[in-house]
Amino acid sequence: MPRYMSLIRIEEDAVRMEDADAGFMDRMNALMEELNKAGVLLDTAGLRPTSEGTRVSWADGRTGYTDGPFTETKEVVGGYMILQARDKAEALEWTRRFLELHPPVWHITCEVRELDQG
Repeated sequence: MPRYMSLIRIEEDAVRMEDADAGFMDRMNALMEELNKAGVLLDTAGLRPTSEGTRVSWADGRTGYTDGPFTETKEVVGGYMILQARDKAEALEWTRRFLELHPPVWHITCEVRELDQG
């Protein structure tokens, strides 16, 4: 069965847990349990803030390091899910359900891509 990675992109400074209603985490936990029971969820995690990260780059034969935060970037990868689904349509459906749990004032995008099986 194909595997898909959903890269969860957020506006790091705009996503605040205070904006979530009291039932948000309960709904999220219920969806994660449903994903697990369906055998779809292989892995998921949120990422620490960019202020704690370092970018490693390669250009002109040199390696460069830039410590966060990355102020030039408005949207960052805030987490990921790895799903094992029948097809892309199923992976997109689970991702839609995940997104719709979040507060409407948050701006979140998920980029869903199939993992290369090679």
